[in-house]
Amino acid sequence: MKIGIVGLGLIGGSLAKAIKKNTDDMVYGYDISKGTAAAAVAEEAVDRLIDPEHLSGCDLVIVALHPQQTIDFILEHKNDFKKDGIVIDCCGVKKRIVEAVEKPLEEAGVRFLGCHPMAGREFSGFAYSLDNLFEKASFIMTPTDDTKMSAVKEISAFAYRVGFARCVVSSPEEHDEIIAFTSQLAHVVSSAYIKSPSLDKQAGFSAGSFKDLTRVAKLNADMWTVLFEMNKDALVFELDHIIKALTDYRDSIAACDTERLHKLLEEGTALKEKANSML
Repeated sequence: MKIGIVGLGLIGGSLAKAIKKNTDDMVYGYDISKGTAAAAVAEEAVDRLIDPEHLSGCDLVIVALHPQQTIDFILEHKNDFKKDGIVIDCCGVKKRIVEAVEKPLEEAGVRFLGCHPMAGREFSGFAYSLDNLFEKASFIMTPTDDTKMSAVKEISAFAYRVGFARCVVSSPEEHDEIIAFTSQLAHVVSSAYIKSPSLDKQAGFSAGSFKDLTRVAKLNADMWTVLFEMNKDALVFELDHIIKALTDYRDSIAACDTERLHKLLEEGTALKEKANSML
């Protein structure tokens, strides 16, 4: 298979390396940064570089750009993709992406499938890409009623070949609702948590809990701002819920309501154990 990857940052670069490590597929790369493109060639993450106008030679094109850039690139180059080929994206929101590009690509004779590789790091850029980033990770696919099932089957097989441990099928709407809880809320909470006035005093007093809760506070503000705004309804719902839950804890502690506080903590433990059993 000939695979084109547009955007060779953390996700695109890691996908390129995983493909080269685990398959015999040919990988063609494109990135607006000449330095990044050169590094990808030097590390043999791609077999060769390609211009967007020549993507018609690729059976599969993976667009690994920020959300709005993904939409803009696909719409600009909708006639440059291979007829009956497949285009997938890697964005952390799906409804807005799918609504923007699925129909135009269908009209251009190209199959599109919204996708989300569930892996990442607190660092960005090709320099931090890994050939094993997706091991033990889920690969989410979000077909619609208009999606050709052949694309789902082909991309599912591709994901397993590359090294993903699990493929999950969801609607774009369901994806965005769940991801608001499992990913986006965690980034908001981490970013807010680290703004405590006690931060400057934490040296020597912090251990695993502090590191775990602050890890994703280091993020790409440009990308996450767009992700949050594109999924604002689902994310605001989750924020409202956690604010209420935190208020319950605060009020119980302030009132020294031992019984209520103990119950809240027990409920949290039980829910964590339930979540562990679902992994």
